[in-house]
Amino acid sequence: MMSEPFFPKRPNVNPQIYAYEDDNPKYKGYLKIGYTTVNVQKRVADQYPTARPGQLPYKIVFEEQALYDDGTAFTDHDIHHYLRKQGFKNPGKTEWFQCTVDDVKASVIAIRNHTSNVEARTQTFTMRPEQEAAVERTMSYFNSFKNDKTNIPHFLWNAKMRFGKTFTAYQLAKKMGFKRILVLTFKPAVQSAWEEDLKTHVDFEGWQFISRISELTFETADHKRPIVCFGSFQDYLGKNSAGGIKPRNKWVHEINWDMVIFDEYHYGAWRESAKDLFEAEDNNERKYANGEGMDYFEEDNMPITTSCYLYLSGTPFRAITSGEFIEEQIYNWTYSDEQNAKNKCKEINNPYIELPRMVLLTYQLPDAIREIAMCGEFNEFDLNVFFKAEGEGDKAKFKYEDDVQKWLDLIRGNYMETTVDNLKMGAKKPPMDLSRKVQSTNSKYFKLSSYNIC
Repeated sequence: MMSEPFFPKRPNVNPQIYAYEDDNPKYKGYLKIGYTTVNVQKRVADQYPTARPGQLPYKIVFEEQALYDDGTAFTDHDIHHYLRKQGFKNPGKTEWFQCTVDDVKASVIAIRNHTSNVEARTQTFTMRPEQEAAVERTMSYFNSFKNDKTNIPHFLWNAKMRFGKTFTAYQLAKKMGFKRILVLTFKPAVQSAWEEDLKTHVDFEGWQFISRISELTFETADHKRPIVCFGSFQDYLGKNSAGGIKPRNKWVHEINWDMVIFDEYHYGAWRESAKDLFEAEDNNERKYANGEGMDYFEEDNMPITTSCYLYLSGTPFRAITSGEFIEEQIYNWTYSDEQNAKNKCKEINNPYIELPRMVLLTYQLPDAIREIAMCGEFNEFDLNVFFKAEGEGDKAKFKYEDDVQKWLDLIRGNYMETTVDNLKMGAKKPPMDLSRKVQSTNSKYFKLSSYNIC
């Protein structure tokens, strides 16, 4: 007689919380929240035994595993109890609640994590390995200045879009124990990203976000909890007509900030470019965004105090080539790094799987043109100038459209030897800006990039 196994096999069930909406007008604004250990589609369909012609009378809007971290399950009764406690309408104490999908998602997070989640946060993702590496390297560098009262550490994250600089910067602040963070940007339009990450992720519950347009102000904020103040560089550090600090921003200058973050730093590193950007902002920003305060941008002369500076940029070429940061002050993350990490990751829950696939291509220049470039005649030029556009809408066009067209003809294979003659004679040279001293590579390859969603 065989004895029963000491560890019985785990039953083949998949506990899930689900929610759906009904197209009946009397249920408008309500969601039915249930629990099942079988297929959600089948479970909901079973609740509508009478088939109707045409479109289904319901729509499933949420489904997620109902498991605690230890592998045990919770049920819809836990969710119902939580939502009732939060004050959501529940006529007759049925499974129907007047709430949104985000409310259901927040309740699942609260039950799973055994927290109140009173701020209804819905994001629970963790840092990817490269984000953790950025935090650890920056922490190590900042901590090396703890006993140095005369120097303030500066660190640059040279990371491409999709790295998650905003979320990772908040994680750095949290791990460092910072309570007062000032975020200064050269591009005010990025406010939504900074605000959303802080207000929706469970890791930052209790943190407060202040901006020029927020209802919460520094005076009304709870000073016992972390505060993130977001503002544009030209507003918070700009001068008034008399040359002094703007009265409404006086408090910004009176605080000793734990960390000051410069976002989109590449705009500020080029003063004229930054000024052009500020003047191009929408009408709500123009009244204070005319390049005010640009002459302030020398860290040693800034009218604010802090224990450390963090710089964020996807294209900080000027800051790097000028020697503003040395190697130990920079964390780099390129598109190549991202794609390599995505391809090498063997985890079931690949954190890179949702990132677009990027294909990097190279174009080999004809030898004759390469020789001209290597001779130094065209070794310095600015791509921003070369592709500069003027006008708006249907009237927008490249300033140097003839040169751009020749470049397009070249990479399409319409290469003619007369192109070499034109370059040698200097006829209609590609626009240059020698004052910027951005040196191009002598490589015979010209790199292009394209995106493919996989």
